Amino acid sequence: MNKILTFGKYLFPLSFLMYVGLHLGKPETGAAFVPDYLPFAYFWNYFTAVCILLFIVSALIGKYDKLAYSLMALYVILMAMLVHLPRAMGHELGIENMTADLAREKELEMVNVFRNLMVTGALLGFARYVAKDNRIIG
Repeated sequence: MNKILTFGKYLFPLSFLMYVGLHLGKPETGAAFVPDYLPFAYFWNYFTAVCILLFIVSALIGKYDKLAYSLMALYVILMAMLVHLPRAMGHELGIENMTADLAREKELEMVNVFRNLMVTGALLGFARYVAKDNRIIG
């Protein structure tokens, strides 16, 4: 059973590969999530993909993994608060033209907020109990 449980150490960071694929395969979708007040939406989309990829590599090889888990947790919680929560409240979705589709978008964004909170908790747990490299964050 412990061998099966150990698989989670690798499965969790590898699950973020989906986000790398989305950022690189559909850059217009990733760029659409960049808030209007930030310029160069495509730059932020690709930069995020590279950062997530670096997180995955660090977590898998165990070098600077505590820092990587902590920074990824910071990124995910910032996405929840600065991107998904405002969109769940109708900002940047065109709330003045509310339709059933926009109401559904708001609902999905609130699901994203809760998902990001759960992932942040998991990342912080991995940083505390799984990560081994304490060089930067003791």
